[in-house]
Amino acid sequence: MILDESVRITRASPGELRSARRLVRRKDRAEHARFLVEGPQAVREALSTAEYAESLFVAGSSVGRHQPLIAVAAALGVPIRTASDSDLASLSDTRTPQGLVAVCRRIDRTLDDALGSSPTLVVCCARVRDPGNAGTVIRCADAFGADAVILSEGSVDAYNSKTVRSSAGSLFHLPLVLGVPLPHLVQTARSRGLQVLVADGGGPVDLIDLTTRGALQRSTLWLLGNEAWGLPAEDAALADERVRVPIYGAAESLNLGAAAAICLYATATAQRAGRGSTPQTQWHAPAGDS
Repeated sequence: MILDESVRITRASPGELRSARRLVRRKDRAEHARFLVEGPQAVREALSTAEYAESLFVAGSSVGRHQPLIAVAAALGVPIRTASDSDLASLSDTRTPQGLVAVCRRIDRTLDDALGSSPTLVVCCARVRDPGNAGTVIRCADAFGADAVILSEGSVDAYNSKTVRSSAGSLFHLPLVLGVPLPHLVQTARSRGLQVLVADGGGPVDLIDLTTRGALQRSTLWLLGNEAWGLPAEDAALADERVRVPIYGAAESLNLGAAAAICLYATATAQRAGRGSTPQTQWHAPAGDS
């Protein structure tokens, strides 16, 4: 693809680079309500609407291979800046920077706005501290058609670069709510007609049993706890059921991403079967690392 001559690309000023570099730090992301998005997959999703991306930085050596995304940014009126490879690398925490970083406005919403009036599937990362796990849960929620993702009070920053990267652009696809106290979330979910289930490797209720008796067809909020220690007892007690994923082999446990995928897939499939709808059967190669 050859860029149209009307596409305006300017050299990033030192001040613009300094402002973008500050967003590597959590406190600056919070203060300025902005965050960084790196790599073609995530940037492509950020550019899916003009409301998210505020500016686009491209390494001079990468302009050629990123021309399609540069053209999209230009069509949306997003300013495009070039910089040296080393300057772009300073905006990244990956070993192999991809020469493409967007500055985006915060996208989180209020709980009432995200849930609307009749949600059917919502997932909460409850005090999840690992950014990769949080990003994976967001990606799973997107894949299985969840209505919203909540990161509770005490969870990792959703705009951490690893969280953003692990979500593979999915954080731009569904409502995201941050910092909600669990008791308030559970109370609000129940007021919207959702049952509350917590994934718990030692839980007394089996996921297969819930599926068999049709309980997963109900509108559901899943609480997913910290991978290392799960949910504290007082938080788990807020749920209607503590649900374990049955393990048939010798593995001691599942990681959070795997447990999230299984629980959300089982629930989304049961809900669609109850409505008589057929799930999509698309598969995409992992974009992780695009």
